[in-house]
Formats: sequence, C-alpha cells, structure tokens
Amino acid sequence: MITLTHLYVLAGLVFGAFAVLSAIDRTNARRFRNAAFWGLLAVSFLFGSMVGDLGNGIIALGLVVLAAFGLGQGKPNTTSQEERRASAERRGNLLFLPALVIPAIALAGTLLAQNTPVGAVIMDPKQATLISLILGVLVALAIIMVWLKPPLVAPLQEGRRLIDAVGWASVLPQMLASLGAVFLAAGVGDQVGKLFADYIPLDTRIAAVAAYCIGMAMFTILMGNAFAAFPVMTAAVGLPVLIHGFGGKPEVVCAIGMLAGFCGTLMTPMAANFNVVPANLLELPDRKAALNGVIRAQIPTALPLLVANILLMYFLAFPA
Repeated sequence: MITLTHLYVLAGLVFGAFAVLSAIDRTNARRFRNAAFWGLLAVSFLFGSMVGDLGNGIIALGLVVLAAFGLGQGKPNTTSQEERRASAERRGNLLFLPALVIPAIALAGTLLAQNTPVGAVIMDPKQATLISLILGVLVALAIIMVWLKPPLVAPLQEGRRLIDAVGWASVLPQMLASLGAVFLAAGVGDQVGKLFADYIPLDTRIAAVAAYCIGMAMFTILMGNAFAAFPVMTAAVGLPVLIHGFGGKPEVVCAIGMLAGFCGTLMTPMAANFNVVPANLLELPDRKAALNGVIRAQIPTALPLLVANILLMYFLAFPA
C-alpha cells in the first residue's frame, strides 16, 4: 500500500538531487548555501521521523539561518531557448496534455481509493488525494520523457531552476503550518476565544460566522498563511461556537474557513510564498514595488470573496 511515508521519501530524494545539482553549479555564487538549504530539507523529509523533535527543530533553525543570509540562483543546463521554441511551435497546444493528466489521475485515484476495495489496497484512503496527485505528476513526467525525449536530468534541472527562483519562500507554508500547531499547543486559541467572548457577542449565527471568517482572514494577514491561522481560529471560534454551539457541519465550516483565510493571503506581504513568487518568477527589477502592486491588484478580489465565504458558510454549514 502506498502511504504518506512513501511521498516523504520521494520528496526527500528530489530535494536531495536539488542539493547535489546546486553544489556542482559553478554559475551560482551561492551554490553551497543553496546545497545546504535543500540538503537540510531533504534530511527533514527522509529522516524527520527518526531524528525527533529536537533534531527537526535544529533543521528548521538551520533553514532559517541559511534563508536569512540569502540563497542564490544558478543557470541549469537543460534544453536551449531555441530548442524549446521549436518544440512549442511543432507541437502546439498538445503540450498542455501532460498538465491535464495530473488532475485527471488525481481525481480518478481519489475516487478509486475511497469507493472501491481495490483502491483501498493500492493506497491509503485517508491520503488518497495527495497520493493520487503525486502519481499523476509521475505519470505526466513519464509521458513527457517518452514523447519529448529531453535529457534525462532535464526534469530535475528545470525543477531546480524553478525552486531557486522561488527560493526559501517555497517552504514557508510548511513552516507556518508548524507555527500554527505550536500556537495551538501553547493555548493561543483558548486566549483568542476568551477575547472574542469578552468583547464580541457571538450569540447569533451570523455574528459567529462573520467572526470566524474575518478572524481567519485577519490572522492570515498577520501570520502570512491560512494554515497557521486555522488551528488558532478553529480552536477559538470554529469548534466551540460554530460546530458545538450552533451544530455546524465540521467539514463545511473548516473548508470554507480555510477559503476565508486565503482571502487574507491575497492582502498581505507576509504571504511571501504567494505574493513574492510572481515577482521572482518574472524576474522583475523592482521586487518591492512589484509585491505592493500584486497585493493592490488582489484586494478588490479578496474582499468580495471574504463576504461570499461568510454567506456560503451561513447558508451551507448548518442543518436546515
């Protein structure tokens, strides 16, 4: 049976390959720093369950220190720009086919694992979506290798090029999700719940729903990621008030609550992995101005979406 552990091993091997390729890339002035960063991340995926909490904490601190000093960006040698342009002109829109394979297999694998005995034997039904997504990526990659016949190392080199462009922000969701778990263990959620109880009346359903959704957005703005805000706001309002108090459906409350948090992601520079990435990938000269421009462009979308999520939760999360 394919489990989450197998995915961790695969991710660790990929990051390990990025570390090796970074170390031998002489076009990157900070190649050893990049190699150390991706190497530590590989160790966390491959051996995280063995090194314990202290070991994982040291790895996390090491990642922070390396990121603070700054990572570099090399020039991986794969196919030339002329070769890519010629390939695109020759194959046209068929190049989108491998990208469509990924969601198709993710959906099919999830349905198979959760609704058939055979699927439950192949993969862990609890992690079916994530496992199927990775299987879709592997199948799409196999199609590309047979069809386009790029150099064998091209997928890893192109992956390294993209991950170098994103930099340390690529692991920010994982770090912030861990921070949210730390806050929950420290009792931050309980304290926030007391503040809401003392200063905001949550005796009506609409008030409780609005408090939860707006709180998710606000905490996401402060913390940079909805995954970090979720355990705090769910412990403060979602679980005790909406689910236990008003009888809300847990899966609906939690799903729409996360969407409300993502509205905050659109409005904060703290969401570096989300709002810095476009400026980095496009290699814009003024990254700070580009970041502010991205956020300004997203606010008119984020606010109506937040209102929509409040209404959706109010009408869909509670028994008729």
